[in-house]
Amino acid sequence: MVATLEGAGLEVDVRHLITVSDVMTSEGEVRAIGRHGVSGTKHSILARSAFEVTVNHLLRAGVIGERDELRGVTENIIVGQPVSLGTGAVTLYYIPEENEA
Repeated sequence: MVATLEGAGLEVDVRHLITVSDVMTSEGEVRAIGRHGVSGTKHSILARSAFEVTVNHLLRAGVIGERDELRGVTENIIVGQPVSLGTGAVTLYYIPEENEA
């Protein structure tokens, strides 16, 4: 993969390729990164429709009465909700120390 990408003039950190490879093989067989593989098997309607063939995914979901629970990053960004990730994932409390007099 590295040679192919470098041949196209692209520089990619090998750790990204390792992550992609892990996702592609996580279910015991090699799956494509596409609408018939990894991206097409997401549970979220909005996440699937964000990748490709948007109308088909939304129409099918509407016809069968599928609901999106908005649990992932992609679908929350699509609907404009704050994402529970990074600083949005924790609640910080500050308790000032009392000064002894």
